[in-house]
Amino acid sequence: QREQEKGIYDELALAFGRRGLQALLIESALPELEQEANLLLGRMTDNRMHLALETQRQTRSGAMAETLDIKIADELGTRAYELYSGGEAFRINFALRIAISKLLARRAGAPLPTLMVDEGFGTQDTAGREKLIEAVNAIADDFERILVITHIDELKDAFPVRIEVTKTPEGSRVD
Repeated sequence: QREQEKGIYDELALAFGRRGLQALLIESALPELEQEANLLLGRMTDNRMHLALETQRQTRSGAMAETLDIKIADELGTRAYELYSGGEAFRINFALRIAISKLLARRAGAPLPTLMVDEGFGTQDTAGREKLIEAVNAIADDFERILVITHIDELKDAFPVRIEVTKTPEGSRVD
């Protein structure tokens, strides 16, 4: 009797553990995440970059190991996320964050009320900034409001409404 109960509990632990139901949920979400992230990443890079999320890799011994690797392909080939510049990494992160937000909101049946982008534009060159602004504007309908925080003067006119905060000796002032 005890052995049978232990066997049942062991099976339940396996089913609800990291390699059971959790792994199935992640595997089912990855195609949707990849598709959504790649749509946005394509917009920001003139379709030069796309990503793939890999959940298994072969170890040196030949066995398969669970992982979550982000592989990005561009005109130079496919390489690991860590090998991209700060500006490129920001665009990849931005695309993945938006994709995750949309997936979670869709699954919860909830709206996406607010997106905040804090200082991401400073990592971009001029062309990268323009593409990022286009990407933010392209997803504007998916959010009730988007707040972009920046210190870059040339971006002040990039968005239709702005709140300027000015630092004074008496404290910060909102204009």
